[in-house]
Order: sequence, then C-alpha cells, then structure tokens
Amino acid sequence: MKVKKIIKWSLGGIATFIILLVGFGFWFISLIKTDASEKVDYSNITPQEIPYLSEDSIRHRGRILAVVTSIDKMGTSGKGTGFEFTELSRAYYVFIANGFEVDVASPKGGEAPVVMDDMGMYDYAFLNDKVAQYKIKNTIPISNINSKDYEAIYFVGGKGTMFDFPDNAQLQSVVRDLYESDKVIGAVCHGPAALVNVQLSNGDLLIKDKKVSGFTNAEELLLISDAREIFPFLLQDKLSQNGAQFIEGAKYLENVVVDGRVVTGQNPWSTWLIAESMIKQMGYEPKAREITGEENAEAILSVYETYGYERAVNKLEQLKSQTVKVNKALIGGHSLIAIWQLQLGRAYDMVGLLRRLN
Repeated sequence: MKVKKIIKWSLGGIATFIILLVGFGFWFISLIKTDASEKVDYSNITPQEIPYLSEDSIRHRGRILAVVTSIDKMGTSGKGTGFEFTELSRAYYVFIANGFEVDVASPKGGEAPVVMDDMGMYDYAFLNDKVAQYKIKNTIPISNINSKDYEAIYFVGGKGTMFDFPDNAQLQSVVRDLYESDKVIGAVCHGPAALVNVQLSNGDLLIKDKKVSGFTNAEELLLISDAREIFPFLLQDKLSQNGAQFIEGAKYLENVVVDGRVVTGQNPWSTWLIAESMIKQMGYEPKAREITGEENAEAILSVYETYGYERAVNKLEQLKSQTVKVNKALIGGHSLIAIWQLQLGRAYDMVGLLRRLN
C-alpha cells in the first residue's frame, strides 16, 4: 500500500512539474515575443533601402581585406561550421559606408562555408546584395593577395578558423606585411586565431605584450563541453601562451580591445564596435549609424554586469523614453544561460528586465 502511495505521489509530482514547466515556457515566450505592430520583415530588403548605406556617401578611402575560413567541419567531430555570417555582413557595411571597398579572401579561395544566426536588417541586405554574394561565393585565395592593395585586414570569426588560420604561412605573411606597413589589423570572435603565430621581421610574435580579446574559454566550453578535444587549442589559452595580455569581458556581450593598430573583439556582439574602431584607427571618424535593438539590449546587460540590477533598470527606462528598439530575445537568451548555469538570482533579474520591456 505504501509503495502504491509513493508511486502515486511521485507521478503526481512529476505531472505537476511538467505542467509548471510548460506554463513557464509559454509565459517566458510571451515576454520575449515581439508585438505584431513592431515586427518588420527584412527578408527582401536591399542595401539601397538602408539610409546609412544610401545617404551621405563618402569619397573612396581605399580597400579593406576581409578573410573568412574555408573549413566546413570542426576537425574529426563531424560538426558543421563555417564563417559567421553576421560578423562579415555588419562589418562589411560599416567599411562600405565609411568609404572603403571590401574584398573577401579565404585560405583556399572559392565559395566559403557559412553559418547564419540572429539575422537582422543588415544581414538580410547582405543576402540580397548581388555584389556581396558574388564575393563570398568567389573568395580570393589568400595566395593571390597583394598586401600593398589594402589599408586594413579584418578576420571574420567562425569555428573553422581554428583549423585553417593559425598555421597558414601565406596568411601570416600578409598580416606581417600590413602591420609593418603601419596598416590596421582587426579580428573578431575566433578570428584572432589568425594572429596567434604571426612572427614579425624582428623575430617577435605580433601579439607579444599586446592587449587582445577573442572568444573566451568560458564562452567556448559553455557551448561545446568537449571543445578541448575538438579544437587544436582554446583561443584564449593560445593567445595568452604566445605572450598576449588577454582581456576577458562578460560572456556573450560586446568587448573590443584596441592596442595600437591591433583591434580585436570577443564575440559576434562585438562586430559593430570592432569595425568602427578599425575606422578610427585608420584616422577617420565613423559615419553616424542608427544603433540596433541588439546593441541597446547589450547596453542594458552591460550596465547590469558592471553596476547591478537597479542601474540596468534605469538604463532600460532611459531607452524606453527615447522610444528606441530593444532586442528582448537577447535578454531572454541571457536569462536562459543563467538558468543553465543555475544562477537563479541572475535569471530572476533578467526576467525582471524583460517584464519592464513589456
């Protein structure tokens, strides 16, 4: 009899938990759901329809080389990869808007494998840009690049870069020539894998004593628990081992480090700032751009990381008063990460921020 009661209570408890979990799921989705009046379909937008790209044209200032991976699998794991689409598309348009022509290269040349996540207006515009699409389907082999043609080089992230960037002698030669010609070197997320082994003419590694950032161990291992087995190294470890001073920011939030002519960003959310920081390091003031809803959400989360919940609420209310867009899904994502890591107080705060946005 006691066994039957225990089983009955257990089944009842499980059923109650499932009901509560499903209920929470529906409630949580309602918090991050965009109102119908706020939804915009960007799938068919073109660059010509974006004022930032079509108005106030800037005279030609030269060319920038963007480099993407040629690798479509993570080592022997079989997991698919490629370059991070948004890390190219957003930087590409910052460079274009500021008067630069952009070429796209890769170690092997030809069509580059791609990963698409968190698409926004500029990313769909890139999809509908025939010139940009031609460039990523016909990337220039790095062996064909003449470094004298460029004012800067920008390494796009993507986990494939961990395999074909670090030991590519031709790529290292281009970076060395550009750096020693007083040009700007930029890299975002896994892109700094291109810099770990670059040796200058004096024998020193480029990153020796440089402040840099890149995708952190914490970010990598949270997403891929067996990353140490899949990749030849963890990027943060390798940069530090080779003499760099690694600057680690909050997980999955914007963090850009500028050390002279070397500009590095921690993750995809650093893309806008790294591109504009590169423009500054080339001696120009970046063209004014409307801040995206994702960036506004990052601003709130960054205040939370630095100053706590109340100050984050103040920032949120300030943005609401300006009637600007705030990407609720990004804040929702950070709440789920907090739950995943059993940081329940943090998750509660994230939900509190979401409620104030509704």
